[in-house]
Amino acid sequence: MRNIIVNGLKQTPLEEQRFEIVERKGLGHPDTICDSIMNEVSVKLSKEYLKLFGFVMHHNIDKALLVAGEVETRFGGGVVKSPMKLIFGDRATYKVDEVEVPVKEIAIQTAKEWIRENLRFVDPEKHVKYQVEIKPGSTALTDIFRRGGRTLGANDTSAAVGWAPLTKTEVTVLNLEKYLNSKEFKRRFPESGEDVKVMGFRYGDKLDLTISMAFVDRFFNDEKEYFEKKEEVLNEINGFLEEKKNEFKEIKVHLNTLDRADRGIDGIYLTVLGTSADGADSGQIGRGNMTNGLISLNRPQCSEAAAGKNPVSHVGKIYNLLTHKIAREIYEHVDGLREVYVWILSKIGQPIDQPAVAAVQVITEPGTSIKPLKKSIERIVDFELENIDKFCMDLAYGRLSIC
Repeated sequence: MRNIIVNGLKQTPLEEQRFEIVERKGLGHPDTICDSIMNEVSVKLSKEYLKLFGFVMHHNIDKALLVAGEVETRFGGGVVKSPMKLIFGDRATYKVDEVEVPVKEIAIQTAKEWIRENLRFVDPEKHVKYQVEIKPGSTALTDIFRRGGRTLGANDTSAAVGWAPLTKTEVTVLNLEKYLNSKEFKRRFPESGEDVKVMGFRYGDKLDLTISMAFVDRFFNDEKEYFEKKEEVLNEINGFLEEKKNEFKEIKVHLNTLDRADRGIDGIYLTVLGTSADGADSGQIGRGNMTNGLISLNRPQCSEAAAGKNPVSHVGKIYNLLTHKIAREIYEHVDGLREVYVWILSKIGQPIDQPAVAAVQVITEPGTSIKPLKKSIERIVDFELENIDKFCMDLAYGRLSIC
């Protein structure tokens, strides 16, 4: 028997609360780069372990730092004076019996492939240096993987929380950044870099969006061209949001609010490579989006950095994503619910399908009693935990988005 608790939550659904703040760090944001690359390294390592040994071995590569480089932006195209540096940590299995795993080579090659596929102006051979500080894992944690079984023991005592549904503000922020980094948008506006951040503030039924977008200097001959193109991009954003106007009484959009006219290249947001990491901002794993792609400040949060953790025993990754999946399943399949929150707490060494507790809090529709809904909710939680091994394999093969 699993310890599953279902309770009602007496609070106003977020959609009806007076204000809401939601952020999304885009594809080329330094923090997102760290999360994305390190998780892809975990996926590649997991596949290699599965190929060599038939199961995923111990690794937790959830420490990384992207050190900003140094550039000189110029109209018509600047120069990279010093490359960025990507530092990899933390632990992985290098050897099982006499079979060695090329962890360092996999990490570097994976990073280069990700950069090549996602950052149009970054040359992974010239613009980035790589420092691998991934060491062999501790004996105690590595032994978890030798114990076998359908599910492994949790390698940490940790908690995670997920929720459903997304609010209109969350959906708008998420979809807007995805559009601004879509192939269609980049084809039409190639001067737009991948470093895009969207900050949404809803007050009542009015939505205020502040967007930071790294433009690429080679596409501009002077300040005048920059502001003209910025206006075109702003009009495109407003056009994209037009269909949302019926969901909000008013939507205001602000783009690159630090810009100041008549200050030349110093007064506008230009980069050489389309990311602020080329010469301004460093990045760090775990400081970016949560596993549903958002930073929702009104919601409860988990402090774990999910990206890069192993997908079969590290609950900081597994539960971080699973709680959101369970919350969506409950909301979509149980009638009479306004909002769902799912909490899962692990106990180190205990099988991941047998958490210390799985707790569900729901806000029901007016007049709906929670009592007749409990069994349905418990069945969904129990089913998802019973099939957690399949969920872990989806994580291992990179089938689930993590940021």
